[in-house]
Amino acid sequence: MKKKVLIVGAGGFIGGFIADESLRRGYETWCGVRESTSRRYLTDPALNFVTLDYESPEKLAEQMTGHHWDYIVYNLGATKCVNFLDFNRINYVYLRNFVEALTDAGITPEKMVYMSSLSALGPGDEKDYTPMSGDMIPRPNTRYGLSKIKAETFLQGLPDFPWIILRPTGVYGPHEQDYLMMIKSIDAHFDFGVGFRRQMLTFIYVEDLARAIFDALEKAPLHHKYIISEPRAYTQKEFRDIVARALGHRLVIPIRLPLWALSVACRISEKWGAAKMQATTLNSDKYQIMAQRNWNCDVTPAIRDFGFAPKVDLKEGIRLTVEAYRR
Repeated sequence: MKKKVLIVGAGGFIGGFIADESLRRGYETWCGVRESTSRRYLTDPALNFVTLDYESPEKLAEQMTGHHWDYIVYNLGATKCVNFLDFNRINYVYLRNFVEALTDAGITPEKMVYMSSLSALGPGDEKDYTPMSGDMIPRPNTRYGLSKIKAETFLQGLPDFPWIILRPTGVYGPHEQDYLMMIKSIDAHFDFGVGFRRQMLTFIYVEDLARAIFDALEKAPLHHKYIISEPRAYTQKEFRDIVARALGHRLVIPIRLPLWALSVACRISEKWGAAKMQATTLNSDKYQIMAQRNWNCDVTPAIRDFGFAPKVDLKEGIRLTVEAYRR
């Protein structure tokens, strides 16, 4: 019989690709969605849906009664919020409620992958640029990262629950909006960077991340944490040149802004968003992320434990992404 997979938080940019990969591997695929969740990227008729209310473990247990999934991918999370307290509610409390509901309903899966973030680790070595590793002591410096490490700590306190934690770096690909802003800027022949010290950037193409999720479900041992990234880092200039070539441009003017100017812009944008009750891309969390100099990371454990091997490097991934944006 087909194994059954539940994708929690299936409606977002990454969720649609996770669902597609699940179907490609022949799983009976279920999407956990809220009443308000967009199904724009969930159009395959083979998909099944279950509506979930994450505010209450009791309501969740009731909604999941009669179901049982072999694998669960917990992809639900917020990356930007108007009220920063929402990071704790959405990224930590909702996870706790969901796990408690699974336990109460007696439907604990064989394995569950929790989608965390490289931001849970905080800044890396910005002197010698040593790659970040899974065994470094987390020092998150963003509210988003704090909420993710809190969720990770909750899972690690459950020795009988079958968790695996993935910490992807910057995820890009078709439909993603933050990198779209950067690509549009380069398309206009300007590349805005911040800070005057060298910055090393890492990326993972969304389809490679989806493949890594299911490779981990199928092969990785329980109770392990893995960084997910293309196994090399890029400078801002390398990123700019790759995007420019994909766009067919030769002239791109690099503009380097001091960190204090970025800080001012983020604060203004954040206050403007709060006044309009809208989450903004530029905010105090985003400042910490953009100011971080070293995103280089070590993916050796993922290679060793479940054969992690990204198929799409940044050059090919940007080409595919630009084509999709143009469509």
